[in-house]
Amino acid sequence: MLLVGGASTRFGSPKALATYGGETLAARAWRLLGEACDERVAVGKAADALPLPFELLDDGSDVRAPIAGVVAGLRAASFDTCVMLPVDCPRIEAETLRLLGRERAVVQTGPLPGAYTKAMLPELERRLVEGRLSLRGVNPRVVEVDAGELRDVDVPDDLRDELGDRA
Repeated sequence: MLLVGGASTRFGSPKALATYGGETLAARAWRLLGEACDERVAVGKAADALPLPFELLDDGSDVRAPIAGVVAGLRAASFDTCVMLPVDCPRIEAETLRLLGRERAVVQTGPLPGAYTKAMLPELERRLVEGRLSLRGVNPRVVEVDAGELRDVDVPDDLRDELGDRA
């Protein structure tokens, strides 16, 4: 599951459309999910009308938090376990995504990227309804991965810092 519903307030423009290594963050994440997972679904806000190279499932919520995408993604998924990848993790590798799925775990900095199961839906839905928007603690299984893969993108300089002269 690709989560593309963030507000990108600190970034200043939609992160999904920012370029990293010659491809948008959205295209890169979509490609990596294709290498790692048997099913791909992108979840976000249809009202954002982002020009993405794939279909977007609207999360059906006014909430701008990853939990809304996780809930919508799990509801739509064909599989019991879904790896959730936020669009702003450009250094993550396909093997790490496969590991998260195999272990049904989140990374040490959690809760995203991470794997969530349909059995977690009741807790996630309850939190969303109650306005408790944190994913922390929903999946207690943790795997340690290379911290360098987990650096997310919050501001445009984060991409430049990552790419150096390749930006």
